[in-house]
Amino acid sequence: MTISVGDKLPEGNLMRLGEGGPEPVALEGLVKGRKIALFGLPGAFTSTCSNAHLPSFTRNVEAIKAKGVDEIICISVNDPWVVKAWDDVTGASGDGVTLLSDADASITLAMGLEFSAPPVGFVNRTRRFAAIVEDGEVTWIQEEEKAGVFERTSGEELLAAL
Repeated sequence: MTISVGDKLPEGNLMRLGEGGPEPVALEGLVKGRKIALFGLPGAFTSTCSNAHLPSFTRNVEAIKAKGVDEIICISVNDPWVVKAWDDVTGASGDGVTLLSDADASITLAMGLEFSAPPVGFVNRTRRFAAIVEDGEVTWIQEEEKAGVFERTSGEELLAAL
């Protein structure tokens, strides 16, 4: 079942690359008592994700945070080294967007937001979505209805929903 408005985010860990290597980041700790803009995408370095989806959030960071959002978080089913390299190339964290790895797809699967396209190497990847989460509860969520389309999940759409 796909997560929807009124549902709590699942418990579990995302990953980031720290000084000593991969580090778990408890999702519960990221959202408890906070208002989060959360978006997910199929993969780091993919064309729509790099050229449209992530930039739609980086260019709206100030406006989104001005609406009371504590943190903007992007998740993808990539290993933490790839996510860190993508961050280095895009400058997302410097722009105010936290990029985190759902390396084993456990959070994506628990939210029911997975898809697979084995011919291109995508297995249990994150479907493109954007959500507003308050104290762990989803208060707004949009998902793209078709693969390869980017219309409903932009930073601008999320900002309009705040």
